[in-house]
Amino acid sequence: MSDETMIEVNNVSMEFNLSEQKTDNLKEFVIKFIKRELHFQSFWALNNISLKINKGDKIGFLGLNGAGKSTLLKIIAGVLKPTKGDVKLYGTIAPLLSLGAGFDPNFSGRDNIYLNGAVLGHSRAEMQEKFDDIVEFAELGEFIDVPVKNYSSGMKSRLAFSIATSVNPDIIILDEVLSVGDMSFQRKSKDRMNNMMSDATLLYVSHSVGSVRNLCDKAIWLHKGSVIAAGEVNEICNQYETYVKNL
Repeated sequence: MSDETMIEVNNVSMEFNLSEQKTDNLKEFVIKFIKRELHFQSFWALNNISLKINKGDKIGFLGLNGAGKSTLLKIIAGVLKPTKGDVKLYGTIAPLLSLGAGFDPNFSGRDNIYLNGAVLGHSRAEMQEKFDDIVEFAELGEFIDVPVKNYSSGMKSRLAFSIATSVNPDIIILDEVLSVGDMSFQRKSKDRMNNMMSDATLLYVSHSVGSVRNLCDKAIWLHKGSVIAAGEVNEICNQYETYVKNL
């Protein structure tokens, strides 16, 4: 760890609008919208969050469902834009969130390698250099030129994981325990993650307090979109476990 800042989260708030009426299909939604029969309820998933994360920090995010953990990580990863505030990153990032969600199903695996690489901030030349390693690690071989819509969920996850971890990142964002592919591939994935995490800054969300203790040296406890406590991992985990037991 060092005093070099890798991530700044500045007064971030996130608002979602929840529909108060159930609509069963798009046609019904459009009709109600035109007739102004749709009413929305405002919901603030995050409330004025500010964090400074240093190089080499391994931070676990704790909290009940709806606490805002995954929303915060998606904002840091650039998947969501906050309603208020901003995030500054000082390094390359590997967001291992919803693997394969950013694929274009009509594009081949080959095309999606370059597409996802661009989303992650990598040039075409960088992805070309890593291309063979990505395909080999994902174990796709002859399927690399097949449209992704014809891939199994396991194939998509393997490809997404291989792309996201192809360049050693400065920052790793991991949502829940990663289980990609069969047991053999999971062993490969775990080895690669261990190598990556040795020097990288880690942001990790999990409902497993035990895995947070094992992977992280610091923890942040979120509740209803606000930071309740932050500090040394065992201290915060103990506080959180006591809270949960008393619910």
